[in-house]
Amino acid sequence: MSDRYPTPEFRRTALAPGILGAIALLAGLALVGTGGYTVIQYAVSILALVIAVFAWQARQWWWLALLVPVAVVWNPVFPLPIGTDEWPLWSYAASIVFIAAAVLIKVRNTEDRNKR
Repeated sequence: MSDRYPTPEFRRTALAPGILGAIALLAGLALVGTGGYTVIQYAVSILALVIAVFAWQARQWWWLALLVPVAVVWNPVFPLPIGTDEWPLWSYAASIVFIAAAVLIKVRNTEDRNKR
């Protein structure tokens, strides 16, 4: 079997949820102050917790200091009293956290895909 497609050294497990979270945050700015923003809050909070689990698995615990507060701020069950004028600033900051986590959280790839 040839090594035409070598096995990557790292896997970026947080890439998809990080990008989805940033898209949800920025697209959700159009819904701030409406009932539809609750869906955005659920999505962002859940995606932040998913990325936090990936950060824990990658042994990059310092990401928890940024991702857990994002999950708490966008928590729709116990919402924080944040005004509609302040959400854009929080959303831009959280989207930067999501993108940075998506790019920087990586796990060493230990599986050998050439064995069958």
